[in-house]
Amino acid sequence: MNPTRRRRLAWVLALVAAAALAATLVAMALSRNVAYLYTPNEVLSGQAGPKVASGEARFRLGGMVAEGSVGRQEGSLESTFAVTDGDARMDVTYTGILPDLFRENQAVVATGRMQDGRFVAEDVLAKHDETYMPKEVADKMGQAHAKHDVDDASGAGR
Repeated sequence: MNPTRRRRLAWVLALVAAAALAATLVAMALSRNVAYLYTPNEVLSGQAGPKVASGEARFRLGGMVAEGSVGRQEGSLESTFAVTDGDARMDVTYTGILPDLFRENQAVVATGRMQDGRFVAEDVLAKHDETYMPKEVADKMGQAHAKHDVDDASGAGR
């Protein structure tokens, strides 16, 4: 093999290696920013996985703000509330200013992690109308209710 071909081959191999490294770094960065949506029932029943339950994974919690659950600490920005999907209820702590549209019986999506059996939110999104619920939250809650109804029906005949 002559020196020109060897140099050209080295450049091609270096370019392929650089492209592979760049693709790997992009994939790793994107996977860190992925936050899956779960309902309280999925988290509490263990369907969300062990990393979610242990607090290793960041995820989104979707459902409705439970009635009578909103509380605020005097003199701080810390708020507590519960999110429910109709089957389960999960306590949430959030430090920051809640959205203007945040209220009880309102659809909410919170992003954060589990910590000591409680969901600690980093971000809270409230929806604009009491009749509106994000499609993915409605789908998840519908699936949870359908599974719950099937489980009840199969257990009722025993």
